[in-house]
Amino acid sequence: MKFIPAFGLGTFRLKDRVAIDSVRTGLELGYRHIDTAQIYGNEAEVGQAIAASGVARDELIVTTKIWTENLGSGRVIASLRESLRRLGLERVDLALIHWPSPGDELPVTQYLGELLQAKRLGLTAAIGVSNFTIAHLRQAIDAVGADEIATHQVEIHPLLQNRRLVDFTRQQGIHLTAYMPLAYGKVLAEPAIQRIAAAHGASPAQVALAWSLQQGHAVIPSSTRRENLAANLAAAELRLSAEDMAAIAGLERGERVANPGFAPRWD
Repeated sequence: MKFIPAFGLGTFRLKDRVAIDSVRTGLELGYRHIDTAQIYGNEAEVGQAIAASGVARDELIVTTKIWTENLGSGRVIASLRESLRRLGLERVDLALIHWPSPGDELPVTQYLGELLQAKRLGLTAAIGVSNFTIAHLRQAIDAVGADEIATHQVEIHPLLQNRRLVDFTRQQGIHLTAYMPLAYGKVLAEPAIQRIAAAHGASPAQVALAWSLQQGHAVIPSSTRRENLAANLAAAELRLSAEDMAAIAGLERGERVANPGFAPRWD
């Protein structure tokens, strides 16, 4: 597939006109990866913003994610077709399984196998997973092979560094996309992050994003403000020192933001 850009625009919790405006502004500023999901309820708005942007389709990476209710037999492909209709696209560039089946009621082999079939049908250029544990990743690799898993999208930020999972995905050659890279702003209040930001003449958000980027992760922060969208992109130019990275490594405290009741037993 096309290369997954280091920077993407997340759209979680963005609704209606707010979603349209955020995506439109992001595309104007140079974002070329737009991340949505069936459960976000904004695929139509994302599609509307893309259509109105004037950006050539082959310049974009559009990601959507299959919700847990659509993991049953036949539903993966049918629901992806519904997503495409809402997005106004013939195919997405990346389709992910949003969460493993709650309580492992359905086997990974079944729903990931169906997602691979969706790729073969031309509904998506690539497939991947999200919120998988190491055990789920092992099952996914057994089901489709590590080479078919274009990315694993998971919560990673300075307060939740997910090191065991990160190490495992690297060993398997699986790319990582860090969502909630600012932990909904919690990271920005950390004195260590603020000190590093001041030393570089950068913002705390840029420091947190640069930390993920320097580890090779893609990031998909979201914002509704043009100045924040632009500032986030500028984090790609920030280079943190080994001392900076070590200081941020010390902030790990397992502080997870996304932890719904149906979440798997985390590593």
